[in-house]
Amino acid sequence: MRSELVAVVTDSSPGRSVADALCATCVRLFEVDGAAVSVVLNGTSSGTFGSSSETSRRLDEYQFTFGEGPCLDAVAAQEAVLVPDLDSPQEQRWPVFANAVLEDGIRGVFSLPITVGSECVGALDLFRAGPGPLQGDILAGAMIAAEFASAPFLDFMAEARNETELDEFYGMSVPSEADADGDGDGDGVDRFEVYQATGMLISMLDVHAAEALVRLRAHAMATGQTASQVARAIIERRLVLDRDDKGEAGRSPR
Repeated sequence: MRSELVAVVTDSSPGRSVADALCATCVRLFEVDGAAVSVVLNGTSSGTFGSSSETSRRLDEYQFTFGEGPCLDAVAAQEAVLVPDLDSPQEQRWPVFANAVLEDGIRGVFSLPITVGSECVGALDLFRAGPGPLQGDILAGAMIAAEFASAPFLDFMAEARNETELDEFYGMSVPSEADADGDGDGDGVDRFEVYQATGMLISMLDVHAAEALVRLRAHAMATGQTASQVARAIIERRLVLDRDDKGEAGRSPR
């Protein structure tokens, strides 16, 4: 397992391509159905850096949308969070996240912290359709994969910028428009639309970045969408959030 993981990290293109390839290798090696690399900074999920598939990216994005999930706990405690069966009556953590993941047919979720230097900056998330623990060589291999996942983070951080209020709020660089449009190297965190929509809400609602993001997330939760789906609707002017104190109402422009 170690030799295959080393080959993935050394042979793939730098940045997100490494993260995607690492996640795909985790699915093949560790008897799981999906994998993703979460970015967690300042106690907040800031996006998905790599994934084995679009389904895995959506599963991981629930943690950003709902503000809860195993990756946040794994980073906070700096230790693995292993949940063999989310549908167990004894499992009461992350009720909103758990319901969404269970509806998508996932029973087991496993998050292993990713450390760069002395800082825990994210987690490797593994998803399994059937219940059952990670154990033995499989668990050991997953922990090695989490160690190797620091490599694409280092690539990303080497190019990070810190230029705007949103940068300071998220604690990381906003991807360039070229990356968002597919014209750049694609190494930025896949959250450009949320950054852009949050910036629009700051202006439209006359609120700070933190409140704008809360409003966006609240609408996503109220309407059963992901944060990226709501952000896209705001950017395309298909959705206008009302300027009120609740932040849950939204309307389509006439």
